[in-house]
Amino acid sequence: MRLLILAAGKPALAYAKDGIAEYLKRLGRYSQVSLELVKAGSSAEVSQRLLEKSEGMFRVAMDERGERLTTAELAKRFEALEHRGDVKCVAFLIGASDGHTPELRRASDMVLSLSSLTLQHELALVVLLEQLYRLASMKAGSPYHRE
Repeated sequence: MRLLILAAGKPALAYAKDGIAEYLKRLGRYSQVSLELVKAGSSAEVSQRLLEKSEGMFRVAMDERGERLTTAELAKRFEALEHRGDVKCVAFLIGASDGHTPELRRASDMVLSLSSLTLQHELALVVLLEQLYRLASMKAGSPYHRE
């Protein structure tokens, strides 16, 4: 199952750039993952771009109003997705600073929160990539994740 992270705007913060590069590199050992940046803009503009780019994929909208899962619960969800057989690509949608439109949330297959706190979108991207790496390493039997 391929992973595509769609995020609004080009990361500008040095720590975010470093974290993104590090976790993309680590994730590449386990799965086919790519990051695609869409042009920043209003919530409506960005949401439309994200929906267009993720057409036909299993959409996961990253939003503070979404489900709050533990890492183990998220791992079970993704294992179930892999076993379905009809999901070829999961697209994670990270919006601009004003968040997603209600239309994008409704059009998504899953709305997921990384935290009860509102995260700056570059930080959310790093946290998401770390969690995806954690899931991949768990699946591979790596000792990275500890309970």
